[in-house]
Amino acid sequence: MAKRRKEDALETRERILDAAIEVFHKRGVVRPSLTEIAQLAGVTRGAIYGHFRNKADLFAALTERVQFPDERLCECACDEIMKDPLGVLRSRWLRMFQEVARNREWQLILEIVFHRCELVTESGEIHQRLMEGHAQGVERMRFLITAAVQRGQLPADLAIEVATPLLHGSLVGVLQDWLLQPQIGDLAVLGERYVDALIDMLHASPALRRPMQLQMTC
Repeated sequence: MAKRRKEDALETRERILDAAIEVFHKRGVVRPSLTEIAQLAGVTRGAIYGHFRNKADLFAALTERVQFPDERLCECACDEIMKDPLGVLRSRWLRMFQEVARNREWQLILEIVFHRCELVTESGEIHQRLMEGHAQGVERMRFLITAAVQRGQLPADLAIEVATPLLHGSLVGVLQDWLLQPQIGDLAVLGERYVDALIDMLHASPALRRPMQLQMTC
């Protein structure tokens, strides 16, 4: 009996989260009430409070169903990085694009977070998670690019301080733009071309070369 009650409670929680995704995706995070979510889930408002403290807590739980881009990049192991840093950078972003392309729930949640999430109390915890992930992701990307330069996978004169935010911002921007216009094509296919084009840019762009230091003569 206790096991059955636990299963019922878990099922109710998942129904609430499913309903929240649909409501937040249609109307944003601020405007909808918990009553709207409860009605769509087929539960009472009190049932929501039985699982979540408030709307902010519900929203935070909802985002636990996905992995943000920078979190995926920070997963790689150190020994894997040292063997093939550029390959690690490429493969992590390709896997992210592939996951988003085939997972409709990820698409909806990421679209809510990036495009329908007003910066208010309800989104404060998520915004903090994004900011922390962003800082860690940029630092990990800098580490990967630096390691790739040291291993000869990228030009020795690459301006890493310029290349890092450019590559990071471009890849995150590709994902955010696709979420707005998924009809442009398969993100798994497009993503591979985008990643390879950006890596080619690191190799070839004169604007990403460090200026040669002038020799001082006495």
